Amino acid sequence: MGTVSGDATAGGVPERLVQATIGLLAEQGPAAIKARTVASAIGLTTSTVYHHFGGIAELIAAVADHGFRELDRAFAELPVTDDPVADLFAMALTCRRVARENPHLYDLMFGLSTRSTYRPLAEPETRRSGRSAAFRGAHRHVTRACSRLVGTGRADAQDPDVIAAQLWSFVHGYVTLELAEHFAEFADPVTEVLLPLGVNFAVALGDTRERAEASHHAVLQRAVAS
Repeated sequence: MGTVSGDATAGGVPERLVQATIGLLAEQGPAAIKARTVASAIGLTTSTVYHHFGGIAELIAAVADHGFRELDRAFAELPVTDDPVADLFAMALTCRRVARENPHLYDLMFGLSTRSTYRPLAEPETRRSGRSAAFRGAHRHVTRACSRLVGTGRADAQDPDVIAAQLWSFVHGYVTLELAEHFAEFADPVTEVLLPLGVNFAVALGDTRERAEASHHAVLQRAVAS
């Protein structure tokens, strides 16, 4: 129990169950995630979920990992430039885009959509998404950019892992609040909230305001143009 049976990444039954769960999340939200509902969405029986995953809790963990692998791929498609501040803001915008494409999946990845009826996983290594290889793969892009941030002198000498954790926190906080429509009073919350927040963060780390603003505006202009 608790381990995925078969190949969960090559279109087999486990992957079909994961994709069905993601589709149900997008269409109906976390309340729809039940073994019977997920299995019937792809024409299988409820026992299939338990056979391949052990239960809903393990399926949910697999879905979260899938979400982080998708985020990893999205980060990997971004160009690595000689401007780490710009690269980090591009990741922030990518994270926001991924979240808006399937808000319930994003919430689940960060533990916000877990229903009380889900059986909690006993093993900390499995229960905490921050320990999963999928999460670490996505987060590695951020830590590498933060290492370049320090290496280029755009930030004062400090632990890149700590910078990455702080950056992850503020971006996730912004995205969560925007998805919950807490920025409804702003006509353009990206320009009015996220961008200046990123600039202030970069300046606090040791960058100049002029360079930080130039980096952020350049990325936003490219995003609008595309």
